[in-house]
Amino acid sequence: MGWLTVGDSYEISLVDGKVAARSAGPRATGRPLKTLPKALRDDPEVERLRQLAQWLDRHAAQCLARVDAWVVSSLPVPTGLLARVWPDPTWQDALRDLVVLGDDPAAPGFLRDVTDTGDLRVVNLDGDTVRLSPASATLPHPVRLPDLADLREFADELDVTQRVEQLHRGTWGKPATLREHDTVLADFRGTAVPNRLAARAATLGFRASGSQVRCRVWEAGRAVEATLWFDEDYWDSEATLGTLSWSVVDGPTLRLAEVGPVAWSEGMRMATALSGAMTGTGKRA
Repeated sequence: MGWLTVGDSYEISLVDGKVAARSAGPRATGRPLKTLPKALRDDPEVERLRQLAQWLDRHAAQCLARVDAWVVSSLPVPTGLLARVWPDPTWQDALRDLVVLGDDPAAPGFLRDVTDTGDLRVVNLDGDTVRLSPASATLPHPVRLPDLADLREFADELDVTQRVEQLHRGTWGKPATLREHDTVLADFRGTAVPNRLAARAATLGFRASGSQVRCRVWEAGRAVEATLWFDEDYWDSEATLGTLSWSVVDGPTLRLAEVGPVAWSEGMRMATALSGAMTGTGKRA
């Protein structure tokens, strides 16, 4: 944004999300000052800029959270909606370079632009920029990408940076050794977590309530929730993890064999991150 004149001596603006000031007048260098002058700290214009910065931070967090929800649940998003939000640089920042699918589920591409009519410009695995005109687009969860390894390699070649975890999101496949009637996974039971688990869960975007941490996905036409139980000692802030299970929201607990690939992967991702173990891509949570 531009610089606003405040009084006779200073101009203010937002620089890297914070209120900055610079000297005004014929001898001014045009460079921002290292600190905000004391005379400006209570100025109404400065306070308005602070409030704008806070709103922009909230807006950015909301955009990222919404796009993350689209990715986690592989929900089809109307391209008309993408066209409406794309002119906003914050939405662009959250959406650009995510892998997107149009009408052909076997033709993924990296999203580079959305026209005002809802057409998508994507870079495909051949390195070509193509134009897609679907009624809706899907930002798929990585477990639903058959070309995941190729896409990861190509993304590295293009030096792609995704603001929302998609290609390099940790993924877990369901083991073939599950017993048919089991409804709980005990892999994490007894793991000690040395700081307050509920607070850590909140910072990672999971929902904590009572002695449970949950994450929810939409898969196969229904909302499925993974639940990790824990016991916490509030005297020394240490938590001990319990079992992990999945259930249909407002419905029955699922047998492990019934859990879909996305719900399984996201539940394991949650439990692994909270336990401090290694992620599905070999990185520490």
